[in-house]
Amino acid sequence: MSTRQRVLSGMRPTGQLHIGHLVGALANWRELQARYECFFMVADWHALMSEYDQSPASLRSWTYANLADWLAAGIDPARSVIFRQSDVPEHAELFSLLAILTPLGWVERVPTYKEQLRELAGRDLATYGFLGYPVLQTADILLYKAHCVPVGEDQLPHLELAREIVRRVHHFAGRVLFPEPEALLTQAPKLLGIDGRKMSKSYGNAIELGAPEGEIRAAAQKMFTDPTRIRMSDPGHPETCNVCQYWKVFAPERAGEMWEGCRTATRGCAQNKRELGDVLADMTRPFRESRERLQSGGGEQAKLEAILQAGAVTARAVAQQTMREVKAVFGLGASVSGVPPGSRNA
Repeated sequence: MSTRQRVLSGMRPTGQLHIGHLVGALANWRELQARYECFFMVADWHALMSEYDQSPASLRSWTYANLADWLAAGIDPARSVIFRQSDVPEHAELFSLLAILTPLGWVERVPTYKEQLRELAGRDLATYGFLGYPVLQTADILLYKAHCVPVGEDQLPHLELAREIVRRVHHFAGRVLFPEPEALLTQAPKLLGIDGRKMSKSYGNAIELGAPEGEIRAAAQKMFTDPTRIRMSDPGHPETCNVCQYWKVFAPERAGEMWEGCRTATRGCAQNKRELGDVLADMTRPFRESRERLQSGGGEQAKLEAILQAGAVTARAVAQQTMREVKAVFGLGASVSGVPPGSRNA
């Protein structure tokens, strides 16, 4: 039994991962592996809540593509438990119990609910499941009794809701079942998309981790720069230039040179974007190679599935123990896992 604190985090397989995922989550996950007992989840139940009316059959292929990127980023199945959410049915089971106990008003006040409805306008998301996805997130955390959850500041309301639900469960149970999860604030730079808006798959403004090299270079050439710099001879303002921000993130050792060249008008925006394209093409090469192996038909998909299944065995053992404790407290059935009631040998 590990003596380290436990971390739970996950990503929804709703499309190909982009460089924002790398600096916002994957790089952080890689570092967490050295200090915590990490459970990393492909959150396909969560993905289905927003994709059920679009292309749910694609969830499986996106799962494999995303996992290939995780591995290329240094997420190690020998150091972390990597699994698919739907392979552990206890997630849905605990979600059902928490849904019974969670007041409707608590869920309706989560600020990101209306924000996501606006971002995904035109989609039929006025469903019970989409409203209740923060409760499923809480079930994900509690199922593994995670002490910490890596989140950005925009996700803090979700974690606070999880803490409120924990306290409510303990009130009804009359005893402590779960630790109250703490936030591990992700100190990651916020990358904007190539058009200067929030980077999002739905906006089509992201640079995919596994995109072909030519596509990455072309995307860099399309990036918005300092809008006040009309001519090359105009001094720029690197602190408001999206390209200069990318230099700080992906090549900090050269960022000073680029920023000074922008500020003094000794470097042009086109040159900065062209050289940034070189940096991004080199940085994403491991992801491209990982994606190529996956698509080559050489058994890569079977290897990825084996990682998910091995992780599910470990994750489910923890989840089943949690549900045994929860069921005992709430007077629910206590059948042996995997054996229907009434079918046990005498």
